[in-house]
Amino acid sequence: MTESVLLIERAGPVATVTLNRPDQMNALSAALRLAIGSAFRELQDDAEIRAVVLTGAGRAFCAGMDLTELSAGGPDTTGHDTSFVGQDEMADGIAGFEGPIIAAVNGHAITGGFELALACDLILASERAKFADTHARVGILPGWGLSQKLPRLIGMARAKEVSFSGNTIGPELAYEWGLVNRVVKPDELVPAAQSLANDMASCVPQVLVGYKKLIDQGAGMSLPDALVYERKAGIESAKAVSTAAISSRREGVQSRGREQSDS
Repeated sequence: MTESVLLIERAGPVATVTLNRPDQMNALSAALRLAIGSAFRELQDDAEIRAVVLTGAGRAFCAGMDLTELSAGGPDTTGHDTSFVGQDEMADGIAGFEGPIIAAVNGHAITGGFELALACDLILASERAKFADTHARVGILPGWGLSQKLPRLIGMARAKEVSFSGNTIGPELAYEWGLVNRVVKPDELVPAAQSLANDMASCVPQVLVGYKKLIDQGAGMSLPDALVYERKAGIESAKAVSTAAISSRREGVQSRGREQSDS
């Protein structure tokens, strides 16, 4: 029986999605791209799932596009060029998931794999993580946001250094530059990402979704426009909740704060 190229594990409100082509360093074949898109659409339709952890099996997070498949070229059995099959489905599936997505980068995240990590809301990195953008060395421009997202995370000059050189950066420098939120030991990576995802999933569901949308859409606006956008969203949100509900939730926040300070 052929093993699935993608694994999905559900645990309460959190799903862990694992790229499962370890012998190919989880390179993005057409089948894997289609599976990723399908998985995220499925998770979006699952009312129980509110956050996702995305990681890779074996020693790599994702080595980028499957070069062996790309080099073969031509149409597949369905008549589609394997160079493009599933790319839009993958990108749209991830973008369409309304909850937080945490990339747990366990190893190499190269070019398309780097873009996959950047498609998530935040990145946790293993001490074995490696990031590289080799578009300029391969001879093709990025098309999934790397040239726009990376400068916004680490600054334009640093992004140019990474992308114009094709050099690899390790987890410590990635953390120092603000690319990753934290660096953890390899065996602690997925549990740490799942724990953080559960923290996020424990927030008020509709507000969690609204907050992600607020940040993502506001990031594309000027600050004055973004502040107006936030104010309108905040007023609408306040009108939709009762004073009693806010009071009850505040008590929960205070109780959680006491528990965290005692631990």
